[in-house]
Amino acid sequence: MALFGKKEKVALDMQSISTLISEGSVLDGNLKAPAFARIDGQVIGDVTVDEGLILGEKGSIKGNVITKEMVIYGTVNGNLQVVSLEIKASGKVNGEIHTQTLEVENGAVYNGSLHMSQNAKLAQSTLKAKPEQQKLIEV
Repeated sequence: MALFGKKEKVALDMQSISTLISEGSVLDGNLKAPAFARIDGQVIGDVTVDEGLILGEKGSIKGNVITKEMVIYGTVNGNLQVVSLEIKASGKVNGEIHTQTLEVENGAVYNGSLHMSQNAKLAQSTLKAKPEQQKLIEV
């Protein structure tokens, strides 16, 4: 029995959500959230979430997104900087994607350019960069 054993990784959709933008809500401005967030409404502005983000089927983001893990069921019009990305069958992305891992279900729509890196340190430094530096970082 190990007291300090490694924790099992819990799927993003099973995490407790600290921030919720519900269906019918509109946030006009940038969103910065700790831990995990779910967006079922509309965000017009940039989104930065420290741990992970779920974009529901009715959810949409018109702006850039920075997070570690992201699952997209809705629509994103903007650039994504993530370590791990899943685009579900109902998901739509228009913009650049910078990621380390990508999973796309049959039926998903993606228009833009894709930049993938195997370097975890570079991906982490991209997430921690200041907003004015993010435009300069190429993954």
